[in-house]
Amino acid sequence: MSKRLIVTADDFGRSIPVNDAVEDGHVNGILTAASLMVNEAAVEDAVERARRLPSLGVGLHVTLVDGVPALPPSRIPDLVGADGLFTLDLVRLGIAIFFSPKTRRQVRDEMRAQFEKFKATGLPLAYVDFHHHYHQHPTVFDLVLDLAVEYGAPGIRIPFEPPLLSYKARGDKPGLRLMNGIFHWRRAGRMRKAARARGLVINDRAFGLNDSGAMTAERVGSFMDVLPDGLSEIYLHPATRHWDLRPMPPHYLVAEEYQALTDAANRARVRDLGIELTTFAAEARLA
Repeated sequence: MSKRLIVTADDFGRSIPVNDAVEDGHVNGILTAASLMVNEAAVEDAVERARRLPSLGVGLHVTLVDGVPALPPSRIPDLVGADGLFTLDLVRLGIAIFFSPKTRRQVRDEMRAQFEKFKATGLPLAYVDFHHHYHQHPTVFDLVLDLAVEYGAPGIRIPFEPPLLSYKARGDKPGLRLMNGIFHWRRAGRMRKAARARGLVINDRAFGLNDSGAMTAERVGSFMDVLPDGLSEIYLHPATRHWDLRPMPPHYLVAEEYQALTDAANRARVRDLGIELTTFAAEARLA
């Protein structure tokens, strides 16, 4: 066994500051993967950079909430608001997906359109994950597994942060870490079983769920310090700065998360702790 680590930047293509952080974080830091939002404003710039970085594992960051759709709003009326953007009401949408065949068809069509847009980039599809981890919805997960296999994705993120390891690393928010772990434990187990049955590589654990928007160099280092053997993922939302068009929440420490990727102490940890930086695609080739 060995300590293998995927370090992922979510929201690649959302803005130029995100893309800047991804490129520098990969070239001069510990970043190994980036999750591409195919409908966002800076996607063409992101794809151009990814073509220059063949060792960067680029995955599809499927978006069904809080973002821009691939299909015209008239084709997915249950998924969007009056502004033509995806709804921010995650609970209402989740109920509709579960009970409404019409809404499920719209979800399937929209996800296929996003897979097609990724395919059109010509980039190898390294893995699949979701904005706001919306594939934790069981119906959405079942639908996306079919598409992941059809489009040749080697892996998929399982968004589960083990509460004891999380607390061991951070020593804070014990109630939040425990309750999130308990709430998602069965769901994550079902996701793992279903993904493995379809031949997809999965991560054993993911760090960042309980500290989203605050994955500073010190926090990232603390998670690296407690990594067990197996395949772990640390994900962040790095950017060189905040931006104006549909920005991240103002409390997100995007620049600090970017700096965490190039932090000298974290780069040294990789060497000193015997951590093997990897990607879902690399893991699939070894399976």
